[in-house]
Amino acid sequence: MPKNIIEKIWDAHVVKSKKGYPDIFAIDLQLMHEVTSPQAFTELRRRKAKVFAPERTVATVDHIISTGNDRKLLTYPAAKKQVETLRENCEEFGIPLYDFDSENQGIVHVIGPELGLTQPGMTIVCGDSHTSTHGAFGSIAFGIGTTEVGHVLMTGCMLQTRPKTMKVEFIGRMPSGISSKDLILKLIQQIGVSGGTGHVIEYTGEAIRKMSMEERMTVCNMSIECGARAGLIAPDKTTFAYIKGRQFAPKNFDLAMKKWKTFVSDKNARYDKVVKVNISKMAPMVTWGINPSQSVEVTQRIPAAKTDSIKQALAYTKLKPSQLVAGVKVDYVFIGSCTNARLPDLRAVAKILKGKKVSTTTKVYIVPGSKKVQQAAIKEGLDKIFIKAGADFRNPGCSMCLAMNEDKVPAGKRCASTSNRNFIGRQGPGSITHLMSPIMAAAAAITGKITDVRKFLK
Repeated sequence: MPKNIIEKIWDAHVVKSKKGYPDIFAIDLQLMHEVTSPQAFTELRRRKAKVFAPERTVATVDHIISTGNDRKLLTYPAAKKQVETLRENCEEFGIPLYDFDSENQGIVHVIGPELGLTQPGMTIVCGDSHTSTHGAFGSIAFGIGTTEVGHVLMTGCMLQTRPKTMKVEFIGRMPSGISSKDLILKLIQQIGVSGGTGHVIEYTGEAIRKMSMEERMTVCNMSIECGARAGLIAPDKTTFAYIKGRQFAPKNFDLAMKKWKTFVSDKNARYDKVVKVNISKMAPMVTWGINPSQSVEVTQRIPAAKTDSIKQALAYTKLKPSQLVAGVKVDYVFIGSCTNARLPDLRAVAKILKGKKVSTTTKVYIVPGSKKVQQAAIKEGLDKIFIKAGADFRNPGCSMCLAMNEDKVPAGKRCASTSNRNFIGRQGPGSITHLMSPIMAAAAAITGKITDVRKFLK
């Protein structure tokens, strides 16, 4: 019977299956950061247990750390405690940690692929909902809770109910000014924040095949925002070329690649749900509300207040029904996060900002996703373009995406953001967030308002 890629990977990792119960499911790689891991280690000590396979776990600092020049001082009390705790736990249990002084430090979902840890056919977990990012390589990757982090540390397995499968096909080619961020926002707008609930999504279509790995990571990153458990893309020559030569790439690469090529959906494979998204004539996307489905194309108007959810969103964002989203003033611009903080993202932003100045009424943060991204950006001179334009080019970390450190949007202020969530207070209590692509954020930085970036591409 034909199988899709999701079923193939799942079946290869079932240790034991019993009707009416979750599967005992093997995990190949667990990624870890300073915020969601402390309780798991406490449980290990309580049980006097060891880590089952330390070599299958990798840790870094990213969520709560400062991205400022003096970030090692850890003046933010919660950050100091959590970073020190992670250091102690990793040392005690023999887990590799990429700390501040490591050239591999960065956002956990940026450094995994950079290091070649993320590979096709794997199962990957992390105490972070955007673990789905790694699905871009043809893996099943998803976020887990702290208790589950402990289960995986102790056993290398966890209990998981087999998910439903969904196929999303993007129809047409990406028009000028459209990026992978726009495609995933369009999907979420179309099916809603619960449209993928209970499913793992396979993304397909000509546009997906033509994407770089960085673009594919952006798409998979936001799978969780339509309620999906995970999202993935079948591996191909683009995938293999990205992995080859990286630090943790397989020694016998040709043999590994032969196996990876089997992780594709069979012809006539079935899915529980199929969704088609026409992208051939779309304009850049912008969110106007308080969840990622509340978005419009930049040329469109905010919808009429016909439902309670729309009324709530408009009341919070201080916008009006039928108002054009273009022209809404922004106070902050944040370019970063595990969604859009890789080198190609920064290159695209630099092309828009080169020779221009950011608005005097707008504060702009550009935060690379890792030390490697930061160093490469500096080597290419991108930092000089950012600084000359008037932007603040900072150290790697999650930063203003979730505002767990001093990088916050003040109450009542509005931010054009390349991150993944525009929830109430996500970027700081009372903050207002508009999600968009990196080049759209760059355009907003220059004009001080939501602007159709295509004006800068002509």
